[in-house]
Amino acid sequence: MIIRLFRRTRQDPSIALLYGMIVAQARSPALYQSFRVPDTVNGRLEMILLHVVLLLRRLDAEPEPVPDSSVRPLGQGIFDLFCQDMDANLREMGVGDLAVPRTMRRIGEAFYGRQAAYMSALAADGSLALVEVLTRNVFDGRAGAEKLAAYVRAAVRALAARDMTELRAGHFGFPDPGAFGEGALAGEEQA
Repeated sequence: MIIRLFRRTRQDPSIALLYGMIVAQARSPALYQSFRVPDTVNGRLEMILLHVVLLLRRLDAEPEPVPDSSVRPLGQGIFDLFCQDMDANLREMGVGDLAVPRTMRRIGEAFYGRQAAYMSALAADGSLALVEVLTRNVFDGRAGAEKLAAYVRAAVRALAARDMTELRAGHFGFPDPGAFGEGALAGEEQA
């Protein structure tokens, strides 16, 4: 009985693949150069949070034909891996063992706050609510969120176009931030 408590569960390999793709997308240099997301620890955390929320939003939209489908554990696994990654990064940055739980609690609160704000903004008509949320969270009140909001809307459409088989294989279809030009802003206003 007690051995089961310490046994490692076999993790779905697509969880690591999906989370790796999120981190790679969040590290795209264009987000920091072209979109002007602050290239700081907080700016990079914001991009990871944003992309995790976008993927979890897509997974939540998946219809579940059976109560114990693999979508919910997949989303939970991605969130758990995100938490493990943040914990490891804090320790690597030299945050002490006693401060890690406090900092992880703040990161968890930030995640749930961002998730609620992004979900609400994405459900709203137009892009004003999303621009406001991104201005507050990512840009710390500075201008520049319009282009990122257009990118986020394009990412939502790209994720919606993928079926679960493609998602599990790591084929997100996130737009390439480097190829995301000013013309996308005009397209966003019309959408």
